[in-house]
Amino acid sequence: PQAPSTRNDIRDCSADPPYLPPTATNTTARLAALRGTMRTHGAHAYIVPSTDAHMSEYISERDARLGWLTGFTGSAGTAVVTQDKAALWTDSRYWTQAEREMDCNWELQRTTSIESIGMWLLKAVPAGGNISLDPFLFSIDTWNSYSRALHGSGRTLLPLETNLVDQAWGDQRPLPSSSEIYSLPAEFTGSRWQEKVARIRQRMEQHVRRPTAVLLSGLEETAWLFNLRGDDIPYNPVFYSYTLLTNTTISLFVEGSRLSAAAQESLRSGCPGPLCVELQEYGQVSAHLRRYAQGNVTVWLGTEYTTYGLYGIVPQEKLLEENYLPVMIAKAVKNAHEQEMLRAAHVRDAVAVIQYLLWLEKTVPQGQVDEFSGAQHIDALRWAQDHSHGPSFQTISASG
Repeated sequence: PQAPSTRNDIRDCSADPPYLPPTATNTTARLAALRGTMRTHGAHAYIVPSTDAHMSEYISERDARLGWLTGFTGSAGTAVVTQDKAALWTDSRYWTQAEREMDCNWELQRTTSIESIGMWLLKAVPAGGNISLDPFLFSIDTWNSYSRALHGSGRTLLPLETNLVDQAWGDQRPLPSSSEIYSLPAEFTGSRWQEKVARIRQRMEQHVRRPTAVLLSGLEETAWLFNLRGDDIPYNPVFYSYTLLTNTTISLFVEGSRLSAAAQESLRSGCPGPLCVELQEYGQVSAHLRRYAQGNVTVWLGTEYTTYGLYGIVPQEKLLEENYLPVMIAKAVKNAHEQEMLRAAHVRDAVAVIQYLLWLEKTVPQGQVDEFSGAQHIDALRWAQDHSHGPSFQTISASG
């Protein structure tokens, strides 16, 4: 084997044969599978984002399509694949990581601008070609940016409801989470979910447009509204769901079998009536929204969390668009009880940090601790505190 390239053991695609570090993933078969599905669907290029269907900051393993396809495991990036080219766009935090993780099938583009992706596409895809993507993985703004970048170029932006990466991934794709969705006890919330629903309905009535429904796509919106929690995404107490809240009905789109007995009982407590939560399958949200939008309705949605796929279902004249819904605004304003809980949580965390600093003072001089074992130790100290559900992101531990 050739000697590794000097800087951080990164790939060298100009060598003959190319040098790949042991951290690189062989993506040849994955790209071949994707290109096969692209031919079937008449796609000359396919865009793969790092997002999920809820515009979450973090994603689950099942949604890590970009990581599976490219080998690149950074948290932000976009890949584009044609029949003979493949490129990844990411920002400067991840350039070295991308050079370590990708094989020579991939070009690294050291920018994240959609203009840059658009320029690349115009060179790689001939006029008359289709540029495809899954509209349920792109925000409304991002979709519009691609649309502008390709406008008048003779290339068509073609939404495909079948996700082509999922098809290529096949049965190797991780299964959806099956862990329990549980109720957050009243001692932590200071507000029953029925009160929260009443407040949101009041905001609907007060709005000058008098929307008939609110569509919640952000995972934290539904979790907050119903005082429910889950662990579908690492470091985030959320679960995959949507909510359509009207003046008289509540539809919660979720894998109902995963709700704890207490959660089911809590949601059913208002049945029958306007505070009765009707459980629907998670995958039925599009069909349900399409039926609802046929009536004399106005659907209020938040553009920051709603995908272009859902947005496109509701006719423009029946939409009320704002960046954030009243649920996000209400969630951001903590009641007195939540403030008390926040302070108590910070005190418990401070105890863990003080214990950690004391431990470091004793162990660092002995040369027995590095960044990794240090991170493990502070995690263990935090876990030992009451009510701990783990850190809110992987501990970032550095010295020197």
